Parts: sequence; C-alpha cells; structure tokens
Amino acid sequence: MNLQIPIVIKEKLQTEAAQRIEKLPDVYKELIGKPGYTAPDASLVEDAVIALALGKNVLLKGPTGSGKTKLAELLSNLFGQPLHQVNASVDLDAEALLGHKTLSYKDSKQEIEFIAGPVTKAANNGHFLYIDEINIAKPETLPILNGMLDYRRTIANPFTGEVVKAQPGFNVIAAINEGYIGTVPLNEALKNRFVVIEVPYIEGETLKEMLKSQSQQKDEEVLEKFVQLSSDLIGQAKAGHLSEDAASIRALLDAADLSVYLPAKRAIQRAIADKLEDARERALVANVAATLFV
Repeated sequence: MNLQIPIVIKEKLQTEAAQRIEKLPDVYKELIGKPGYTAPDASLVEDAVIALALGKNVLLKGPTGSGKTKLAELLSNLFGQPLHQVNASVDLDAEALLGHKTLSYKDSKQEIEFIAGPVTKAANNGHFLYIDEINIAKPETLPILNGMLDYRRTIANPFTGEVVKAQPGFNVIAAINEGYIGTVPLNEALKNRFVVIEVPYIEGETLKEMLKSQSQQKDEEVLEKFVQLSSDLIGQAKAGHLSEDAASIRALLDAADLSVYLPAKRAIQRAIADKLEDARERALVANVAATLFV
C-alpha cells in the first residue's frame, strides 16, 4: 500500500517495523495482523498510521461489518506490532483485562501464579492492544484503563500490587459501533483519550476489487451484482428497514464465496438473511436479492 504520509514518519515506520519483527519471538509473530483491509479512502489508513506513529490511541468508529477489525490488523502489520485482542462484553472485568491468579505446582510445591491478561502482556512487551466493541463493556469497567490511555501509560494491578508501566511501542486501538444494540455511550473522559477515525462501508469499485481479490467468486458479472446488492442493503439499513448486520461486508464476502457453489440467492440466504432475527428483515433481503439474481 502506497501511503501518502510524511517521509520522516514513513522511514521511521519501515525501519522500526523491520527491526521489531526480526527480534520478536515466534509466539508473538503469530499475533501480527494480515494486510487484508481495503480502504474506501486512503486517507483513513494514513491518518491512523500517523496518529499511532505519534503515540496517539486510535478509536475506529463505524457500522457492523465495515472492516474495523481488518483495519486494526492492517495497522498491526504496517507497524510490525503484535496485536493483543480484547473482545468487550457486559461480562468484561479487571481480570479479563489485566490477568488472574491461579494455583500451580513447581518442584512438587503448590504456589500462586499470576497469568497476565492482554492489557498486561501488551504493555509489558510494548505491543498494540486492540479492544473490539469497547462500548459494549460496562461503564464502570473501563475507567481502570484511563492511566494506560494517557501520558502516564501506567496501570495499578490490583491482583499483584504492582504498577504496570507500558514499554515503548505500546498503543491502543479500539473499535466502536454507536448504533449497535447493547452498546452504551462511551464516557467522554475515555473518548477524549483517542483520535477518532470514521470507518464507513466499502462501496462501488473499491468493493468490487476487494471481492475480486479476497473471494472465490471471480465472475465479473456476478461480482457487479454483489456490489449492487451491498449498495441496496446499505441503503435499506440507513433508512432503518434493516439492521446493520444485513449490510456487513464480512457477510457479503461469505455470500460471494458460497455463490461459486450454490445459486446466488441461496448463498445470500445462508450468509446474510438467515443471520437476521426479524422475519420481515429476512424477507426484505430475499426480495432485494431476487431483483438482482435469477
């Protein structure tokens, strides 16, 4: 990817990424993301790269299936940084973030061992931390991260009594979907610790090129119809007739793959429509598909 970023940042990025990867143990090399994200606008990736290079945290904001996680993996790849992931939920607590204590045996003796969580691992090793759907977590859980997200880059570990100090290179990427069911407004003090990058759906020719390169479906005419299907579903989602799940690019990619071996309408039913809870939404997706595929 030919990024239009200041040369001083570009050279620093490339040099440090190569050095970092060379020194990484294999177990951490496996955590480096793959470059599978196709940006609807190159400035989206460029701005995220510059923010991270300057030591800023990045909040990726966009609808379900728009590619936020894929973008986080691309950033991990560009920086040569392992990506430690947290999948936020209402059950997310300090143990899930920082780690927990457990009983272990050493030389036939029982002892208490601390198993580091993703935040602790990322901080101690100077890696990236990715928090997916951060606004699904309970508001009272997230403030424990405040010290890690500002200039201090520290957090008090209540399970060990130690203060964890992030090593150089540590940074946080989070993803948020403000319109998704089950989410809560992100605390302003927390949001202010991020640079926000809007991640819209991929559409048009960019989407077609992504499908062509990443799906098993190679028929140009069929791909054009899937691009139109995506546009129609996004329009219905924006109008409030469909949930954002129906417009997911991830689901569209699944449908394109299946369409190589199944009739396209059935592929769309399996990959998109049948995931929806509402019968009216499933019928609407089927009707949209029927206008494009025989």
